[in-house]
Amino acid sequence: MKNVLSSRTGTYDVLQKLGFKGVEIGPPAPGDYEKVKAELAKYGLVAMSMSGGIDLVTEKGVDDFDVLINGAVGMGSKVIFASAHANDDIPREVTYERLRKAGERAGKHGVTICLETHPILCHNGDAALATMLGVNHPNVRVNFDTANIYYYNEGTDSVTELKKIVKYVGSVHLKDTDGKPQSFNFPPLGDGVVDFPEVFKILNGIGFYGPWTFELESSSADAMPKDLEKSVNYLKKIGVID
Repeated sequence: MKNVLSSRTGTYDVLQKLGFKGVEIGPPAPGDYEKVKAELAKYGLVAMSMSGGIDLVTEKGVDDFDVLINGAVGMGSKVIFASAHANDDIPREVTYERLRKAGERAGKHGVTICLETHPILCHNGDAALATMLGVNHPNVRVNFDTANIYYYNEGTDSVTELKKIVKYVGSVHLKDTDGKPQSFNFPPLGDGVVDFPEVFKILNGIGFYGPWTFELESSSADAMPKDLEKSVNYLKKIGVID
């Protein structure tokens, strides 16, 4: 199988030129689904994932999350990238139950919720594993961010943390980093410290081939086309895409 590239960043024409097949976007208004699909199709793209948040501090957050689920269904996306808002004042079992309910709703439509590599539920392998075991639902998985591991943790690396949770990964954000905690220096792929050959080897080894979603967060709009091209060429160089 071939690895499939998607992106949160970059203009559609640039993504088409570089061989991307999908994008990650926020949910359009229900009346705009077909219009957005048609616009993406002009560039050979589809919405591979919906992007948004899930508020787990109140029960209402689960109901509000239906906007993301409906957006995914309407756009034909199988993945929701979700940044989870939770806190330690809420018993973790309550948080897990709310996630389980959201997963049940998503699962009825064949959609999987993938939790971002953010505190407090998934900022490293141990936290993410505890969340996955606590939620225990096949439609709630991890969005593994290759750079956020370094941003939120010290004394570890993306490969070490990935190995702890590999079977729970449902999507990936491809992002490089200078490796310093709390550093917003996310250079083009291959210019930082992330061991991408090993990340691809591990995930391909368990049958994961995408979406691999680019997230070049510190590239300016002017630099984005060049940084995307450099990143794609790097992935070609290490042999994970054609």
